[in-house]
Amino acid sequence: MPNNRLNKTVAGYHLLMILSAVDFRISGEEDKVIRRYLNQEFPIHVNLDKQMDIISNLKPDEWEGHFLKMMDDFYDDATEMELMNLIRFAIQLAKADKVITKEENYYLNLLFDHWTSEKLAFLPIVKREN
Repeated sequence: MPNNRLNKTVAGYHLLMILSAVDFRISGEEDKVIRRYLNQEFPIHVNLDKQMDIISNLKPDEWEGHFLKMMDDFYDDATEMELMNLIRFAIQLAKADKVITKEENYYLNLLFDHWTSEKLAFLPIVKREN
C-alpha cells in the first residue's frame, strides 16, 4: 500500500501556498516569499503544475487537514535547521503584506504547536489572538 507522502520540499511548498491562501488574498509580496523558498529548495527548475492542481482543487474546509498532513510529511524528513527555515519562511509570508490576519495566525500557531521543542524555542513567537 503506497503511503502517499510528499518529500519535505514539496510539502513545504504546499504549506506556504495554503498559508498564503487562508485570508483569501495573495499579494505580490507573498508570491515573492514563496519564490524565494522555491529558489532555495529547488536550485534547478522543477515543474510544480501537478502540485498546484492538488492545492488549487482543495476547498477551504479541506485546507487545515491538508496543512496538517503536509506538516507531518515535512517534519518526518526535515532536520532541525530545515524546520526552523520553513517556520521563518512562513512568518515572512504572513508578514509580507504588512498584516497578519487571524487566519494566518491560526495556521502559524499550528506550526508552532506541533513543531515547538527546545531546539526551536529561540524563534520569535507570533502573538496569539484568542
